[in-house]
Parts: sequence; structure tokens; C-alpha cells
Amino acid sequence: MFESLGERLQNAVDKIRGYGKITEDNISDVVREIRLALLEADVNYKVVKEFINSVKEKALGEEVKKSLKPGEVFVKILKDELVELLGGEKQDLNLNGTPATLMLVGLQGTGKTTMIGKLGLMLRKKHHKKPLLVACDVYRPAAIDQLNQIGKELNIEVYSEGKGNPVEISNNAIKYAKENGFDYVLIDTAGRLHIDDELMTELKNINENIKPNEILLVVDSMTGQDAINVIEGFNATLPLTGAILTKLDGDTRGGAALSIRHLTNVPIKFIGVSEKMDGIEEFYPERMATRILGMGDIMTMLEKAEEVIDQDEAMKTAKKLQKGDFDLEDFLSQLKQIKKLGPLENLIKMIPGANKMGLNNVKVNPKDMAHIEAIILSMTPKERKNPEILKSSRKIRIAKGSGRTVEEVNRLLKQFEQMKQMMKQFKNGNLKMPF
Repeated sequence: MFESLGERLQNAVDKIRGYGKITEDNISDVVREIRLALLEADVNYKVVKEFINSVKEKALGEEVKKSLKPGEVFVKILKDELVELLGGEKQDLNLNGTPATLMLVGLQGTGKTTMIGKLGLMLRKKHHKKPLLVACDVYRPAAIDQLNQIGKELNIEVYSEGKGNPVEISNNAIKYAKENGFDYVLIDTAGRLHIDDELMTELKNINENIKPNEILLVVDSMTGQDAINVIEGFNATLPLTGAILTKLDGDTRGGAALSIRHLTNVPIKFIGVSEKMDGIEEFYPERMATRILGMGDIMTMLEKAEEVIDQDEAMKTAKKLQKGDFDLEDFLSQLKQIKKLGPLENLIKMIPGANKMGLNNVKVNPKDMAHIEAIILSMTPKERKNPEILKSSRKIRIAKGSGRTVEEVNRLLKQFEQMKQMMKQFKNGNLKMPF
């Protein structure tokens, strides 16, 4: 998402950085480039017009004129305006109450049932609390079975009464949650192919009966500007507290995300970033703006690492690296932890300047990591601890045992040795960074 938009905006920013002074004449081409980039990303034309006018007005203001580096000030203005467009401050969930009740609504095909599982898993991980999933989509074939399967996979309990009255089911679920010590109740409601009176009446009745803390609308970001119409349609009947954008890992231009808050005043609270059950992120407007402008997103990288990496193990490895005792056993352990972070190319894109370094198009084949793992696992514990003893006969045995070639074994050993040498240089302070 936003890759094409990001490249266009970054090109515009590079032009402006070279200017010693910003005038209405020399900024016109840059502003035009930004306008076209936003329109091509499917951002609503009214939003684009207001955004461009605000950026231009501030860029020609006194603060920029007085600055010794007007290009840098312009970049800050552009970033601040993007943050504002995306919603300004991050909007947290209202989780007050025992239990806190969250109601998910949306059209069919947006991934609502899957998203309720993702949200339950994320809340359990983040707050160490007990969620209950509730099956209130009693119309769609296999909807209840799907939610039960998700609950089983995640080890999260699902409350279901089968084909009953959704209002009664939701009321009974909350009573059940109170009696059994659940902290969150997440209600999966019915969807339709399009908004109709019957659907909205049912959702309105559930809302009036249970008065949920949050009513979150799940929106398919691939629908583009039509997402605005969907939000406005639901918001006319229900007091939406937030939106969840799904499929942001797909081939989408991202215009909906840049238009939603400005046009509907409904904040984006979460984004779906992969099909996996941990493929959900809280939405931070500032972090998204810095990603778009190629400034990276170190905070999200660190948070992802903290979630999956064993801190004690990481400290032990760091100490071994400092002492120069890092061996293939440690490397294998680190490899297993890295795999938990998900697709590495998604993390690489969060590195500041990844686009300029050509890292945004890097593809990491999961099979390559599996091959490395197989090679190391085919070694004896002694060989992993002392890779220098790996002579020809041992390498042939390892290659056969892992189903790889001797050349691949040699390549791994060479790369491992290079990594150790680089770590020594870091330790001694002799390594110069390439930027």
C-alpha cells in the first residue's frame, strides 16, 4: 500500500530539498507533482484540493522564508499535513467496563469474521486479558462454523446459539461473559452485499440493547473511494466509533485511508496487513505519514520485535556477539525468532530511506531461510559450536542430510564468517556506516 504514492511524494520532496529559497514559481511544479500523486492514489479530489492549498499556503509563509533550510521546513509541513489528513492523534479503543463490548459491523466480503479473531488475539496479547467471540451472523452459510474454527485455532472461546435472534444472542453472551470472568466481548454481526433497511434495523437494535463501548466498521480498502459511501451509509444509522481497513497488504492505492477521516470524521483504529491471524496493526497517523514519505517506521519495527522475540535470549546473544562467541547454534536460534516477525520484506520497508537504498523491492523467499535451517540442523552440536572443523567429508554429509548442495553449505559458512567479522568491527568501532 502507498508504494507508488510514496515514490511520487519522495521525488517531489527531493526536488524541493535542493532549493535555497522557496517561491510561488519554483514550488508550483512540486505542488503539481504532489497533487497528481494524490489523485492517482485515489484520494478524493475535494480532500486533495484542501490539502494542496494548506501545504502551499504554509510553504509560502514567513517561517519558510526565514529558514536557512527551506526544503527541510517544507518536508515537515508536508508530513504534518499528512498526519492531520490521516487523523492527527492515534485513537485508542474504549475498553472501560467489565466486560468491555466491541461490535464489528460491515458488508459481506470485507473479512469481518476473520478480523474479529485477529482483534481478539491482539487484545489478549497486548492487555493479557480474556476475550470472548460472539457469533451473531446467523444468516451467512458457515459463518458460525468459521468463527468456531478461528476460536479453536486461537484458543479463544466462542459463544454461539446457532440460528437464533442476534439481539437475544448478544444479550445472553454479555451475561455469560460477566458470569465467567471475560474481559472483552467481541460481537460478529451479519453483513450484506449492500446496505439495506433490514440489516441496519438489526444492527441498530443490537446497539440499543447492549450499548457497546465500540462500534467498529470493517472496510475493504480495495474498494477505493466507495469505502467513503459505505462508512457514511453505516454512520447514518449507527454511531460508529472507528474503522478497520482490511487488505492493506494488497495492490491498493491507499486513497481511502487518506480520505476517510477528513470526509467522515470516523477515525481509522486498525489496519489489516496480512492474511495471518497476527496480521493486524494499530493505526498511528504519524507513523503512516513517515512511511509514505520514506522516513521509515522504527517504532512499529521495535514493537513487532518486542512481541515475538524472547528478551532474555536476545540479551544472551548480544553478550555472545560482544565476546565473539557467537556460533551456528546461536545463529539458528536467532533465525527461528526472526521467522516469527512475519514477511521480512514488510519489515525492511520500515527502515528509513529503504526506497532510496533500493530495499523497497527486496523479496525474501521463505524457502531460503528454510534451506539455511535445514543445513544447520544437519550438523552435529559439535559442528555448530565449532564450524571451523567442517572439512570436505563433513560438508558432503551435511549437504546430503539437508537435501542441499555442498556449494550452499560453503556459502552459508562464508556468510556466517563475514557476519562475525562485521560484528567484531562494530565492537572495535572500525566499521564505517554507508550513509
